[in-house]
Amino acid sequence: MQGRTAVETQIGALIDNVERVIFGKRDVVELCVAGLLARGHILIEDVPGIGKTTLAHALAKSINCSFARVQFTSDLLPSDIIGVSVLDESSKHFQFRPGPIFSNVVLADEINRTTPKTQSALLEAMNERRVSVDNVTYSLPRPFIVLATQNPVEYEGTYPLPESQLDRFSLRLRVGYPGKDDEVRILNRKDGSFPVEQLEPVLDADEVIALQDRVREVKVDDTLVDYIMAIVQETRQRDDIDLGVSPRGTMSFHQTAQACALVDGRDYVTPDDIKALAVAVLSHRIILKSQRMTTGTTTEAAEKVICEILDSLHVPL
Repeated sequence: MQGRTAVETQIGALIDNVERVIFGKRDVVELCVAGLLARGHILIEDVPGIGKTTLAHALAKSINCSFARVQFTSDLLPSDIIGVSVLDESSKHFQFRPGPIFSNVVLADEINRTTPKTQSALLEAMNERRVSVDNVTYSLPRPFIVLATQNPVEYEGTYPLPESQLDRFSLRLRVGYPGKDDEVRILNRKDGSFPVEQLEPVLDADEVIALQDRVREVKVDDTLVDYIMAIVQETRQRDDIDLGVSPRGTMSFHQTAQACALVDGRDYVTPDDIKALAVAVLSHRIILKSQRMTTGTTTEAAEKVICEILDSLHVPL
């Protein structure tokens, strides 16, 4: 691949910059970067206080693009996200005033705390990179990514994301608690300010778009395409799965595997790339039959099923 060294330098700089504020989570940061390069969207789901919002904010600050953070609440309206047409007194015509969705990076903080009506305002934007208002369609800027956070263990005043919304997220990630040494580093920060605010961008919009275009050049052998399809088909055939992975999910799996390889400095996908991504890309896209009759989190159960599928299939060499 031509210019591979430059690509590695750019991606490495982006990961290192985010790691200035997110300690000991390089694997999670790399997956976030892969999601960005795959032109996907990322759902960061974990318990409170472990850096979900900081991770999303740090990734946004590391690229010199427009950024908007929306705190999702029960009284948030679709127009608060998309924008609204207002009457201009001088011209006597309605003019559209764009909302925060017209940013390169949109942080949807605690996305499950707003109503389904407002959640649905993101659907067209996430899938088609455009929004429609008053019969007029507006294109969104490039690059465009939605980074959403939610707390999976608190249900008071929340609205679970429907399947159609979840399917638009390329990756669902969990940050996890920091290790002891990393938490000590957090405690020993001398500066009382928010460290993420001190981050400087290391890539601009054109460089991000060029890296996204480079992802498409990463080679995926036919045997690995068959491996991806075997995993997806198994989610549609198992007796304990009510809803399997959609074709959109298959495409996302393929593209994110290419991006993962690029992040790792390769121009080809390996079986390990596919296995490493399967849980993050597929587990939120399946519905278990028991899930229809139970309450509470089913994240771990879905992840376990994906792992069982991986264990049951032959891995191409």
